[in-house]
Amino acid sequence: MNLRLSDLSACFEGVIPSIIATASADGMPNISYLSHVVRVDEEHVALSNQFFAKTAANIRANPKVTLILVDGFTGDQFLLDIGFVRSVDAGALFDKIARQLRASSVQVGMSDVMRLRSADIFRVHGIEKVPSPVETAPAMAGRAPVSLPALSEAIKAMEQQAEADEIIDSLLGSVQRVLGYSNALVLIQDNYRGCLITTGSIGYERSGLGSEIIGSEGLIGAAATGGQTIKVSDMSRVRRFGEAIGLEAEGAENTTRTIAFPQLPMAMSQIAVPMTARGTVTGVLFIESTQRLAFREEDEAALEILAGQAASALRASEREAAVAETRQVTPLLEPAAGREVRIAHHRFDDSVFIDGTYIVKGVAGTLLRLMLEWHLNDGRSEFTNREMRLAAGARMPEIKDNLETRLLLLRRRLEEKRAPIRLVRAGRGRVRLEAEGPLILDATAGD
Repeated sequence: MNLRLSDLSACFEGVIPSIIATASADGMPNISYLSHVVRVDEEHVALSNQFFAKTAANIRANPKVTLILVDGFTGDQFLLDIGFVRSVDAGALFDKIARQLRASSVQVGMSDVMRLRSADIFRVHGIEKVPSPVETAPAMAGRAPVSLPALSEAIKAMEQQAEADEIIDSLLGSVQRVLGYSNALVLIQDNYRGCLITTGSIGYERSGLGSEIIGSEGLIGAAATGGQTIKVSDMSRVRRFGEAIGLEAEGAENTTRTIAFPQLPMAMSQIAVPMTARGTVTGVLFIESTQRLAFREEDEAALEILAGQAASALRASEREAAVAETRQVTPLLEPAAGREVRIAHHRFDDSVFIDGTYIVKGVAGTLLRLMLEWHLNDGRSEFTNREMRLAAGARMPEIKDNLETRLLLLRRRLEEKRAPIRLVRAGRGRVRLEAEGPLILDATAGD
């Protein structure tokens, strides 16, 4: 059987290190392990060059090279006869390998060490399977292929959703229903604060709503920054991402404004898929599994389709909510008899505490303060997205892009913390504030 590089897809997952064998001009052999081998097309592979001065010198002196790849599912080994073509230190291929390497190395605390020097491209002249004296394991036992009809139905269902919460829930439900993954998060980009905020989750003991990923941290940050899907197929080789950013103590968010990032114990595979609409990354779909090599090429493609559809649907939802008109404003009814509800808003980070319990910060915190001030000053209970954009936009220009998802985060955090204040959807582009008692707002809190 003539083997092609596409037949060896499981060998490029990085679960089992590949081996490169070279020889100097006088025939002295040298063997090195490789952290990343990437299939470029059916005739070429790219190897990550980080430390290997001896290997690089041998390749320049003697371009005939042997590469050993190992299938992470079956244990099958393959010998590749390859020849050096060129080395690149810039461009799309280099950036792709560098991002994957950086995301993995950050998790083991080696981001300053494991830097990609170049991506060395080789032409594949031949592929040979190494005979095995023992029977190898079956590949991907029990995994059915992705159902295209199910994927199509999931996309159609997402297209029919009009509100941000419905779109995000539809995306997470599709991940579970179509692909069978039980643990997933949706994080929305916050350009104002330079972070990604967890806005939806399934499968975790703690929802993690409001938890943040700063800048280009780990897989999630790298996927958002680079706009490309990044995955790790064997987390036993790296520290789990949740361990890298730490755990909050029970109840610590009451004072620290920190929400724990959700964790899956014994996660072995992780994938971060950028949610991109018209070239702009608006968020990241993050999934993890306790299985090694959980994400096949076809799974990755299906997740990218779902994430892209969700990004487009959220963009359309923002546009429709922005133009929605409200001709009637309903005054707030007298609050039900009950204890006073004390709200503190801290302007330096726009964090909000209700009766001493941390709720949210950033744009969502500003939106809650605005609604509370309007309620206390004007006696109103209903507010439009448009007026919130106008009021907050001068200070936070990027609020125009994803106000709907900020309101969603605020509403879900109030519900999760069982706060005596609720935010209820009152129509397209309109929300209603409800309270269990008289409100007292301290909007001048210093820290």
